[in-house]
Amino acid sequence: MHSILLRIMENKQALKLIEKIQKELFKDNFEISEIVTDLKKLREITLELNNPVVTKALRLAYEHLENNNGFFIGIPDDEPIDSKDTELEVKISDENNVESFNYFLSLLTDLEKKNNVLDLKEYNKAFLAY
Repeated sequence: MHSILLRIMENKQALKLIEKIQKELFKDNFEISEIVTDLKKLREITLELNNPVVTKALRLAYEHLENNNGFFIGIPDDEPIDSKDTELEVKISDENNVESFNYFLSLLTDLEKKNNVLDLKEYNKAFLAY
């Protein structure tokens, strides 16, 4: 399983897409249509990984961007969730949260870290609850 997860990051095309989006964010260039196109390409690359969390996260992210013309999900809390019936606390931003979107993208660059995958799951929950 680990070798499968590593492939996205070994995939230079995937890394270049993530880097391209992040560079544009750094330049304060938040062009929704361009970002959505890049996320869709990235999702195509990740489909072969058979990692439903990543594939779903990318789809939900670009759908969220398309539907809301911005990224309104906050960075997940660091606190671990102890039980399954813990109430989900979704962090919603009032304005476009570029910092959170950048963090979301950075999670995709190292899927070996268990916490990165857990945070992607939190983003998925937040997208669905939004």
